Amino acid sequence: MFGRSKAKGNYAYTATKAKAMKSQLIKEDDYNKMLQLNVTELVHFVSEAGYSKEISEIGERVRGIDLVERATYANMASTFKKLLDGSQGELHTVLAAYLQKWDNWNIKVILRGKSYGLPAEQIKDDLVPAGSMGAEALDKLIALESTDEIIAAFEKTESLTIPPEVLHEYHENGNLGKIEDFIDKYHYERLLKVIPTTSIPTRMFSDYIRETVDIKNVETIMKLKSEGINGDAVMEYIIPGGKQVDMKLAKQLADAENVTDTFADLAQLDFYEDVKEDVESEDMDICKIFQNTKKHELHVAKKFSSQYPLSVLPVVDYMINMENEARNIRTIARGIESGIDRETIKELLVI
Repeated sequence: MFGRSKAKGNYAYTATKAKAMKSQLIKEDDYNKMLQLNVTELVHFVSEAGYSKEISEIGERVRGIDLVERATYANMASTFKKLLDGSQGELHTVLAAYLQKWDNWNIKVILRGKSYGLPAEQIKDDLVPAGSMGAEALDKLIALESTDEIIAAFEKTESLTIPPEVLHEYHENGNLGKIEDFIDKYHYERLLKVIPTTSIPTRMFSDYIRETVDIKNVETIMKLKSEGINGDAVMEYIIPGGKQVDMKLAKQLADAENVTDTFADLAQLDFYEDVKEDVESEDMDICKIFQNTKKHELHVAKKFSSQYPLSVLPVVDYMINMENEARNIRTIARGIESGIDRETIKELLVI
């Protein structure tokens, strides 16, 4: 599906466009203003901040927090598709492989929605058509009757084969977790194969993805360990291909009797300083770890984007920051609607 393209691609044009788009993203001062608003005022503010088209279109059907949430993801999907469609050659191939994570998001939403018996319109509300599968293709998946038909159609579209033993386990217990886990692992495996390492910027992007795998694995290990799960039960969820957390180190971390026993191994990792305080606290907070790894990812993206301004890196930097903006807006909307005090909401933001 993502064969290497011989053409290098329009890096300068796409990178310049992405940097211009990044300059329009919401700033920290704007987040501070948003925290002082009620939900109705927030909808207006978000509309003025660049989401007016989506607010107007979706506002015909929904209101309040649902409108904010759906508008942010709809805008993000539209923006990413424009960048992808405007890219060419090798750049297009790499971005398509990177954005495949949203195809994976969507198939999970559809499968879970179908298994819960949700109506088609409700399933559509949670889709983010930012990958290679557009709204029409996703509608066709939703229209299929059974989960087996949906899985088969997704396999054909994405050129992947879910192992028979994974499908068998799903048919035995109805748990979609193993299918979702396989799809996630396959995404990173394929992405790392697609990214060329023939230039410094693409090697930096490959390293970034490999460190992202490290971060996800450490988050998984810490989460499961906090729940008292160790050993092989943890290794089932480990994604191969990491930069520093290879399968040997992952096994050492998974086999550790408790979180304290992981500190020495974790100290070797490049990003550990950013999460050390949270991991080593007596009351380890997984949400705090997640926030600080996200901050680390934003910092790394900003740094490599400035080093190679006419490469794939500024495009990825923009996409990472756009995802973060959508996450922050949704966090604010949910917090305000739930009556959480403003300082607590602000602590949940990744800025």
